[in-house]
Amino acid sequence: MTTSAHTIAKFIVQESKTPVSNLKLQKLLYYIQGWNLGIHGRPVFTEQIQAWIHGPVVPEIFQAYRQYKWTPIIAEPEPVKVDKPISDHVIAILGAFGNLTAAQLEAISHQEAPWIEARKGLDPKSPSRAIITHDSMKRFFGKLAHG
Repeated sequence: MTTSAHTIAKFIVQESKTPVSNLKLQKLLYYIQGWNLGIHGRPVFTEQIQAWIHGPVVPEIFQAYRQYKWTPIIAEPEPVKVDKPISDHVIAILGAFGNLTAAQLEAISHQEAPWIEARKGLDPKSPSRAIITHDSMKRFFGKLAHG
């Protein structure tokens, strides 16, 4: 069962115990997708993740929240409905990564194989729209999840 990255993004902003900037949101989406692929072998959302300079990014979500720049995104007043298995997974990822800053999450993602492989040795300051594949996330997070 998948949902849209837009729905997951709104849910993250509503459920996070700490402020969420666009940069932080992007990394949380990456970890939600990656860990679900690693644990369950399937994606949470269908949109692709790209390996940008500042780490993994879902371009459609970046554009949707672009106006916030580096400031916290304001949650929408209407509660977001997400199926229980997905909401439980998102809450677990927020518990593990939600207290980290955007800069900390960026630094961590830059050390991980999915982002590194997608950029294929590009200079860290070089722009890229390369896709971080589901297979690379499934392999990387699957090893972490299953040893």
